[in-house]
Order: sequence, then C-alpha cells, then structure tokens
Amino acid sequence: MSLRNQLNTVLPDILPASPKEAIKGTELIRLVRMRLDGNYSDASLRYHFSIMSCDPGSAIAKVEKGQGYYRRTAAVPALAGAQELLSMTQGRLDDLGSNQEAVDLAMLRVKKFRAIVHRWCEINGRQPFVFREPFKATSPMGNLWKFPEVMLVDWEGAGEEDSPNAVLRLKQTLSLPPFHLCAGRLRIQANIHTFREDFFQALSASVWANSGELFYAIRIDDEALNEAFRKLNATFGLGVTSFGLSLEQLDDLPRPAHILNAHPRETEALMERLDINRVAAAHTRPHLDWAALDAIRNDSEEVDKLFNWLSESLESGITKSFE
Repeated sequence: MSLRNQLNTVLPDILPASPKEAIKGTELIRLVRMRLDGNYSDASLRYHFSIMSCDPGSAIAKVEKGQGYYRRTAAVPALAGAQELLSMTQGRLDDLGSNQEAVDLAMLRVKKFRAIVHRWCEINGRQPFVFREPFKATSPMGNLWKFPEVMLVDWEGAGEEDSPNAVLRLKQTLSLPPFHLCAGRLRIQANIHTFREDFFQALSASVWANSGELFYAIRIDDEALNEAFRKLNATFGLGVTSFGLSLEQLDDLPRPAHILNAHPRETEALMERLDINRVAAAHTRPHLDWAALDAIRNDSEEVDKLFNWLSESLESGITKSFE
C-alpha cells in the first residue's frame, strides 16, 4: 500500500477533530510512524502532510493560522459530471455497474490524468485547450470520434509573452503557419482488447488537426502492444505516448485542483514522478484540414472558441493561455 493510502487509513484515528487541539508536525510524525509499514523519512512524511492538507478529499487539514493538523470532518463530495468518464472509458459505463465508489474512483483518475497532461503541456511550451461540451451527458456518442479531449497548441518558437512577439510577426509576414495543432486523446490504460479502438478513435478525432497523439497514463509494459502501436503509427501517423505511471502512483497523486495550482517546486516534484515514453512519434501535416473542420463546426460551439482564442493571439501578436 502506498504511503498516501496508509496515511488516509491511519490519520482519522490519530488526528483530533477540533483545530484547537491540532497536533504539530513533529508529534504527528512520531504517532504516524508507529502505525506505518515501511521506513519513511521525516521529510517525506512532512511533504505528504502538506500536500494532503490541501486536498479537500483527504482526512488531514492544517490550521489556518499557526501550526498543527487536525481531522477534516467534511464529507468527500461525490464527483458530478459524466463527460470525462464517458469519454475516457469509451462510453462503457456498464463495466462499472452501479458501484458509486468505482465510478468516483474512475472519475478521479481521469481528472488527475487530465490535470497532469495539462501541466506537462504547459511546461513543454504547448498551450492546452480542453474540449468539454462535446462530451456532456446529453451529447451523442459519435462525438468521441469527432473531437479530442484536448487540443495542444504549439506556437513553435513564439512563446507566451507580455509584448508583441517578433517570431509570430515574422511568420505572418512570410505566410508561414503560425501554430501547430495536435489533437490529444487521453486514456488511462492500454490493453490488447481495446487498443485498436483507442487508436482509431484518436485518429478520427485528429483528422482536422496538424497531428494527433494518444496519451496513456499507465506505462505500457507489453512489448507486443508497443510493437502493434508502432506498426499502426507507421501506416496512419498517430503518435502514442505513455506517462509511465502505475495505477497506485496515479491514485497517489494530489487532487486535480492541487495539480493545476501547484507551486513551481511542487510541479517539479510531480513531473519527476512521470516516466514519459514516446512509443511512436506523431506524423505532422503542414496544413489543417479545413473541409474536415467545417464538417464538425456546428457540432460544438467550442470549435469556434478555440479559433477565436487563436485569432486573438494572432491579431495582438501576443500568445496567451486560454482562460
């Protein structure tokens, strides 16, 4: 069992319910260590206390002023919204049955991975635009084949600036494409039974972009599966990348909101947990497929939002993250 899971188990029995009786970190480390399996350093325990105290779903909370920790009594909110789960489980909700805990866990894994991909893209100079409206509960299942979960915008040298960017202006002057759009499809885990569906669904959703990529949270250890992806990539050009996590490591990540709002040092620590493996590199196309794009524009207003955002950056000469 991971350290985070162990702490979630033992902390409710140790922490006081009242903030007035909060336990300081040194004493909490002493009490917790007696009940843990494994030899963990003080620094590791303090780090987990700090991270978990920012997570509204964990058992530990930190006093607002001063020092010390107490037991969070608020119930863990059930995850609402089904679009992420519908999308990333290929719509096979029947596999989860009526088990609300299983649904909540699946939703949480999806949102954690989406947050990790979001931060990873930002760090690597690719601005993410997340599609949500096409995957809402009332949307047709066919949208899974039309829209990616996230569009990654690479300005290719014209990084985010506070003043007009010379590279962006030069590209416009030379009539060069100012950006590259990569349609990203997110999946938790690859397996031999569904990898072709994952691949061709991602390929279909990327036909209007410059390239497409299939991202998996869990590392792909099966070399036969990796080779199958490479053969498909050689023919169809869709990229495949694994973030190298295990399910336990994914569950051990902080809540999505904390990942998205983490401080630079925390973000660096999160990125160090990843073991990025480019199974197959995406093939790029020099131009967008405007005919394919026009065919789906009326299926989601978010397509116009994406291009309005891009147009604003081009008009101002300043690349900005989507808000």
